[in-house]
Amino acid sequence: MILMAIAIYSISSFERIDRQIATIYDDRVVPLQQIKQVSDSYAIVIIDSFNKAEVGLITSDDALQAINKAQIIIQDSWNAYHNTNLTLAEEAIIAETEDLFIQVNSKIAQIEPVLKSQNTSQLDALERSLYNYTDPLTTQLQELINLQIRVAKEEREKANLVYAEIQLVFKILLVISLLIASPIGFIFSRSILTAFKHTLNALVATSTEMAVAAEEQDRIAAQQASAVNQTTSTMTQLTASSKVAAQQAEAAAEGAKQVLDLASGGTQTVARSLSEMVALKQKMVVMQAQIFQLSEQTDRIGSISSLVSDLANQTNMLALNAAIEAVRAGTHGNGFAVIAAEIRKLADRSQKSATKINDLVEDIQKAIHSTEIVTRDSTKTLEEGAKISQDTAETFSGVKAAIDEFAVNVQTISLNAQQQAIAIQQVVEAMRVLNTAAAETASGIRQVKIGTQNLNEAAIVLKALV
Repeated sequence: MILMAIAIYSISSFERIDRQIATIYDDRVVPLQQIKQVSDSYAIVIIDSFNKAEVGLITSDDALQAINKAQIIIQDSWNAYHNTNLTLAEEAIIAETEDLFIQVNSKIAQIEPVLKSQNTSQLDALERSLYNYTDPLTTQLQELINLQIRVAKEEREKANLVYAEIQLVFKILLVISLLIASPIGFIFSRSILTAFKHTLNALVATSTEMAVAAEEQDRIAAQQASAVNQTTSTMTQLTASSKVAAQQAEAAAEGAKQVLDLASGGTQTVARSLSEMVALKQKMVVMQAQIFQLSEQTDRIGSISSLVSDLANQTNMLALNAAIEAVRAGTHGNGFAVIAAEIRKLADRSQKSATKINDLVEDIQKAIHSTEIVTRDSTKTLEEGAKISQDTAETFSGVKAAIDEFAVNVQTISLNAQQQAIAIQQVVEAMRVLNTAAAETASGIRQVKIGTQNLNEAAIVLKALV
């Protein structure tokens, strides 16, 4: 009966130890990897793919392929974790996490068509808003990871208590069996101890496998931490590059503004020149009219001068006839002859003056004709100059419009570069948080590894005692 009780107690105790070991590995160590895969797929793979596609490091198709692959990994890992033995606290956190899954996946679904269309400005705005959803999600996943470590520690402590209890009981039973056991009892004890040794061997093998698995998880966590560090370094470099690009874009915008001011000044100068040319053209038109009027008046003067010359000739003929008649009259016509001579002199002088006037009128008409030609040429040149000024003004207007558009584009580029710098800085901060989480996960896995090693050592000691 005593041996039967010992056997039943041994089997029950080892089943308890086996359950503790199994729950540590199956329900805590493995879920650590599954939750870590989900967190990394969201925070590293998906976010990193969006960022690389936005700055042109990878194509949109490559980014979409990486995102789809990450979503498959997320779904498979989460389903596998969901099928493990969950505590009430876990189920509460999982319910909150799955609500966040819906929000994040909905946001990703909104970004994917924008990524296909390669609309950089809209992609940058949606990507920055994505952080408002992924950050709470990664925080929840990190809480699940911390929970796995806490529960694993509790299970390890339970296993240690079971081990201490078994060790104490078997020490007592060993002393009793040595004191009261008969040769037959000793044979039965030997058979029981042999079975116990087999169980201990299985326990040692299982704990060894757990140690190997924990070591593998530790190695994976270290690799992930290294990858996060490299990604953080890359994003830091991208931050510096984006800041330089933003500064250059801002300088280009300032230069475009200066060129725009110069173009505006040129446009105003050309407009003033064009206005002055129009006024000068109007004056030239008035001057042409006055010259035409002067030419008409000069023609009238010429006509009058010709009339005076004709009158002088006729007067001269009359004076000549009067002189002839005075000669015929003899002494009675002497006075009339003197008057006729004076009239001839006046007629000659009038004719000479009329001739001079005609000469002056001809000179004036020639000068007026030359002035008309020069005025017409000046008017034509002025019209051509006005046309050139008009074309120049239109060219300046086109240049100003082009510079306006360029300035707007440069300002948009500068704003986008600044927004990208802010977004990249947010990614860097998120990567730092992930780095911290990865370090905490690695620390928890090392604790599980140490606990497993302690359990293995305890099993070996128990085996040696038996």
